[in-house]
Amino acid sequence: MEIDEFRCHNCKVCLGTGCLDELPGMGGVNKNENFRLNVSAWDRLYAEEGEGKVPELSEEEILSLLRYAPVTGAVENIGWEDEEDFYYDFFVAVHKAGVKLSLGDGTPDSKLLYGINAIKEMQKQYGKNYKAAVFLKPYPDENLTNRIAWVMPVASHIGIDIDAYNIVTMRNKVHLEKKSAYQIKELMRHTKVPFIVKGVFTREDIEMVKEAKPDVIYLSNHGGRVETRKGSTALLLKEVGPMLKNYCKEIWVDGGVRNKKAIELAHYYGASQVLVARPFIKNYCYNGIIGIDEFLK
Repeated sequence: MEIDEFRCHNCKVCLGTGCLDELPGMGGVNKNENFRLNVSAWDRLYAEEGEGKVPELSEEEILSLLRYAPVTGAVENIGWEDEEDFYYDFFVAVHKAGVKLSLGDGTPDSKLLYGINAIKEMQKQYGKNYKAAVFLKPYPDENLTNRIAWVMPVASHIGIDIDAYNIVTMRNKVHLEKKSAYQIKELMRHTKVPFIVKGVFTREDIEMVKEAKPDVIYLSNHGGRVETRKGSTALLLKEVGPMLKNYCKEIWVDGGVRNKKAIELAHYYGASQVLVARPFIKNYCYNGIIGIDEFLK
């Protein structure tokens, strides 16, 4: 492994208190406010539901729900020495843990291309059917159409990461756009795999996806790393999950998932996939494996 200066504080439980405002890094904006709300809300809501109300899931069921959330910027955010070197070894570790994979986008283009190449290498080992959910930044439509063509050989799903628009520095640097329902519908026409809108967190986002009707609505506030409304993805899932099921085939969610109870609760509230990033990255960088014990016990 090639760690230059690892930017996680290896807290015993990742609660968002050890990396306050550390961006680049593993933290979030506003003293990690939404990062911390994401984590705490799952336990609070589970307790509010009452003992025995949320069905317990088997190990097989938990693994069927778990997916690695898309992360790029291995150098600036994680502290890895080389961006390209990170992807293949880490993705193989995700696969060996029995967890489904996601691939993120970024600037420069090499971040996406490194991930694509890593999955193509995995296809040589695990078969051409091995694919990942790929999430693209909301670039101008012509750029996005090109990116969709790049990722099709490795994509089980293709998604637009609309919450990346709220990363002000990236938005200004590479001209990210706030996508309309019409634009989402047009992009869906270019894909032959299920289409995801990731980063649904505000009322405006909800109205947009109700009109666009993507295959998957993915509730996320970018791990609490972006400027948006105050709140947690867990509470949003509870509030709007049943309604959103009328406008999509599946609901996915991420943000602060740290244990089996959070996954069971997300499933209880209607999530088909529960995505996790920081705990997997931390376990791999410190221990060389993707630890999933906390999600199974």
